[in-house]
Amino acid sequence: MNKRYVYILLLIITFSCKPKTDVKESTKPLVEYVNPFIGTDGPGNTYPGASEPFGMVQLSPDIGVPGWDRIAGYFYQDSIITGFSHTHLSGTGAGDLYDILVMPTNSRFNKRIEANNFKPYSTFSHQKEKAFPGYYEVDLLDYGIKAELTATKRVGIHRYTFPKDGDSQIHIDLGYSLNWDKPTETYIEKVNDTTIQGYRMSTGWARNQKIYFQMQFSRPFDSHNYYKNDTLKIYPIKGNTKMVLKYQTLENDQIIIKTGLSSTSCEAAAYAIKMETTGFDFDYQQEKTTLVWENELKKIVIETPDEDKKSIFYTMMYQNMLTPNLFSDYGGTYKTANNENGQLKPGINPISKAEGFNRYDTFSLWDTFRGAHPLHTILQPKLVPYFIKSLLAHYKETGELPVWSMQGSETNMMIGYHAVPVIVDAYFKGFDFDAQLAYQACKESAMVSDRQIDVYMQKGYIPVDKHHENWSVSKTMEYAYDDWCIAMFAQSLGKLEDYNYFLERSKNWQNLHNATNSWMQPKDEKGNFITPFVPKEYSPYFCESNAWHYYWFVPHDVETLIAKTGGKERFEQKLDSMFTYHPKPTDKLPLFSTGMIGQYAHGNEPSHHVAYLYNFIDKPSKAQKYIRQILETQYKNEPNGHCGNEDCGQMSAWYIFNALGFYPVNPVQNAYALGSPLFDSATIALSDNKQFKVVVKNNSKDNVYVKSVWLNGEILNRDYITHKEILAGGTLKFEMSNTPSLNKITNKLNSAKVYGNFP
Repeated sequence: MNKRYVYILLLIITFSCKPKTDVKESTKPLVEYVNPFIGTDGPGNTYPGASEPFGMVQLSPDIGVPGWDRIAGYFYQDSIITGFSHTHLSGTGAGDLYDILVMPTNSRFNKRIEANNFKPYSTFSHQKEKAFPGYYEVDLLDYGIKAELTATKRVGIHRYTFPKDGDSQIHIDLGYSLNWDKPTETYIEKVNDTTIQGYRMSTGWARNQKIYFQMQFSRPFDSHNYYKNDTLKIYPIKGNTKMVLKYQTLENDQIIIKTGLSSTSCEAAAYAIKMETTGFDFDYQQEKTTLVWENELKKIVIETPDEDKKSIFYTMMYQNMLTPNLFSDYGGTYKTANNENGQLKPGINPISKAEGFNRYDTFSLWDTFRGAHPLHTILQPKLVPYFIKSLLAHYKETGELPVWSMQGSETNMMIGYHAVPVIVDAYFKGFDFDAQLAYQACKESAMVSDRQIDVYMQKGYIPVDKHHENWSVSKTMEYAYDDWCIAMFAQSLGKLEDYNYFLERSKNWQNLHNATNSWMQPKDEKGNFITPFVPKEYSPYFCESNAWHYYWFVPHDVETLIAKTGGKERFEQKLDSMFTYHPKPTDKLPLFSTGMIGQYAHGNEPSHHVAYLYNFIDKPSKAQKYIRQILETQYKNEPNGHCGNEDCGQMSAWYIFNALGFYPVNPVQNAYALGSPLFDSATIALSDNKQFKVVVKNNSKDNVYVKSVWLNGEILNRDYITHKEILAGGTLKFEMSNTPSLNKITNKLNSAKVYGNFP
């Protein structure tokens, strides 16, 4: 029996056997609930192509036309495809990657348009397109060519089904670029009649990117030509940007391409093909990858009669596992990290090696520290140490922890030093890595002189300056939170002097609190509040937000924030206004201000914890009402189903956590605030064959309020559950009602406490 049929048998067994849980099994595989097109329209900026969980390859169609809507290469409203490239960003606002474009053509169509820089293209229809985890398919209508894509960790696999044509071609275009991306050096060569290889160096949002590749073809090409842009070249030389392979095809002839990737060498890319693929059986590779996805999705089995919600949930599970991305080769080699200018640290080898772990990158930390990384600590316990060691590798190579890194390059996009909460959270949850090195990395990253950290240390806040993205208030508040995380880390390691120093720094947010109007207000160099000041305005003082959004970002000291606001009653009034003070039609809202409920903007991350702040003032019913409203209104099972950028798994992590009924308000404290669960039941598969089950009694769309909660059969008279309790396994039971509960919670979540410190 060959390997393909072994995997088909495994698929049948996987989809037909009863699971170990007592949850009623779905009548179809979970992968069939995933809709990869969610977020490909509207502001979601997702891509529909093929990848493995956390894989190096994101093989997906490219429209070929630049613009914000097409920042991930694809936009659902468009009607053309310019090819299929091997790297993409999931749900960001950054126009980068799009490496190694492949486009099949023939003699049926040769029209060109300026909009896609006169590249070959074809029209397509969504009626002739489909996708599920590990697979994408589309008919290129103008050529009569069917394109199918799948991927392993480091290999993208194409299958093209051609009509009869004497001039069928496959274009491999290294000069193709989109949005911020630009090739700096390219090379492509023929190895033999079924193999080509080369590299594409590029710059853009991330500097000094290097992608090496080898392509292996299931059928020898009849002839080939090299091009530099559109000029025909004779020999493979540096600077050639394109290679066109020619075939004569009969009806339904299929050509399969395997593209291995590496950041270090063509040899490493070729080895990836050898290690991760078997022959040219496309179906076998696709089924294998889809089985990997099925097993990942089964880590949470939900029960609900609502098929749309089930699709949303499993799509969020899927999108949450698209990043971070594998970056190291077999053997551990990878391109050493560089700074935002593309420069390596002096004395550092341009190729590094991960010893005892796999190196990952694409860390959108301003977004993902809030929910995505805490979710990984539950669902991806084997990968979390790799993620942390990858962050520490970046530190050893550059001298700082990453801010927003990808392809071994620091972009320095966004603010904070939010690798810190990711590391400290993993430390308190007991993951295995060098804690002393990790602490050193956290401390040194908080003491550098760039990104205005030196000014912050000197003044206790960041003053307004003339920089177009000063973001002074947001930086001050996010630095203060990260400082609290370092203080907790220092305390646990017995570094009491550092603990006191960083704990004091964590109070710096108070320096911008204006007691007169109770706002976080920017100051000038002399310490004077900037006036005039309109809280709802989107100004350079706030990062992709306004004063309404950032007022609440004190997750490590909510109690002091309540006191400074004027007490619980005044805090409640202000929270109420957050959700009911709607923008006027004449207000100028930026493109990132989406998913609005009053001033609350679910489409951007600073708002994500705000509804839970009602728990801190004995008004959990209001939190439950708004959490359920967000779940019901801001996610849809359609292409325009994300209310904002998906942001490398954060938007999806919020949905997963909140659908389960809890969320990390302070991501580092080892505890999750309780909310309003969405499904009748959910069973989380944990290590050591343990399960944590959430059961919801009297669940309905109207019953959004929690009447009572039990943990393992005992009443839970508190508004949180700890990470340790989840990992121990058991059952969390909610009883729901359509009226707010009058029960008083006696044991409340303390925002400044770390629960279960057990490194």
